[in-house]
Amino acid sequence: MKKRIFFVVFVGSLLVSCGSNTFSELEDDFTPDEFVTYNSHVKDLIQRNCISCHAPGGISAFRPLTNYTLVKEAVLTTDLLDRIQRQNGEPGAMPQTGRMVQNQIDIVLQWVEDGLLEF
Repeated sequence: MKKRIFFVVFVGSLLVSCGSNTFSELEDDFTPDEFVTYNSHVKDLIQRNCISCHAPGGISAFRPLTNYTLVKEAVLTTDLLDRIQRQNGEPGAMPQTGRMVQNQIDIVLQWVEDGLLEF
C-alpha cells in the first residue's frame, strides 16, 4: 500500500512539474532598431533550422543554405519564403522538423523587405 501511495505522489509531482509553452511564449522578442541583415539576424535562424538538411551530407544537400550567397539565391530563385510560411503538415513545409515560430519567419521576411543585406 505504501508503495502505491509513493508511486501516485511521485507521478503526481512529475505531472505538476511539467510545463507547456505556446508558440507565442517561445518567440523571441525582436524589434529591429535598424535594417535586418543576414549576419546579424538571419544566419543564426538558418543554422538552427535549416543546416541539418541543407548542407553537405544532409538530405537536401542539393540545395545548400550554408552561406549568405546561397540563402539569398534560394530566396530569389526558389519558393523558400512560401515553404517556411506553410503550416506543419502542409506538403513542402520547411523545416520538416516543425515550423519556425512566427517571429523568426517575420525576421526572414523583414530581411527580404529590407533588401537582403549581408552586413
